[in-house]
Amino acid sequence: MSDQPTSILPGAGGFGSPEPAQTRPNRRPLAWNPGTDIGLLLLRFAVGGTFFAHGMQIVSGLWGGPGIDGFARTLEGFAYQQPVVLAWVAGLTAVVGGALVVLGFLTPLAATGLLALMINSVAVKFGNGFFIASPAGANAVELDVVLGLAAAGLALTGAGRIAVDKGRTWNLRPAPWGVLALVIGLAAGVLVLVLLR
Repeated sequence: MSDQPTSILPGAGGFGSPEPAQTRPNRRPLAWNPGTDIGLLLLRFAVGGTFFAHGMQIVSGLWGGPGIDGFARTLEGFAYQQPVVLAWVAGLTAVVGGALVVLGFLTPLAATGLLALMINSVAVKFGNGFFIASPAGANAVELDVVLGLAAAGLALTGAGRIAVDKGRTWNLRPAPWGVLALVIGLAAGVLVLVLLR
């Protein structure tokens, strides 16, 4: 009897004699580029640091910020209900979320919290024009759009290896966790717009 397999199915082997395992070419795992980690660190510092500083302006009035009362009046001018509560929520979200993004800790969740803030900011400024050179000047939306998209990007890419999240599941396989977090962040931002404005 021949030693050749009698089945046409790959890996089926002959009568009772399993076919030797076919050797597959060894695939090298994707090499992680250290430049990616440094780039993500810089992006986290830019995005998280900006939100942290802005949140401190809201919460404590630092750096010429409006403080809670001033920001609540701004929210009231945009027809938000419960402006004082929303001012605290927005300020603390920016401070805590910004700090977490800088540290690279719970990055998908922190980044999408920041995205929810930018959804509301873009919604209220949308009619002002896109560029600072527009008649609305500083009330244009391009910075808010850039910060929101950068936060969404960080949720999808993870924090990189120079982060507290290093080795955590959501940082090793960031896309599924990022998509889930983005859904939560988008829902939170839209719900605030729909229910409180």
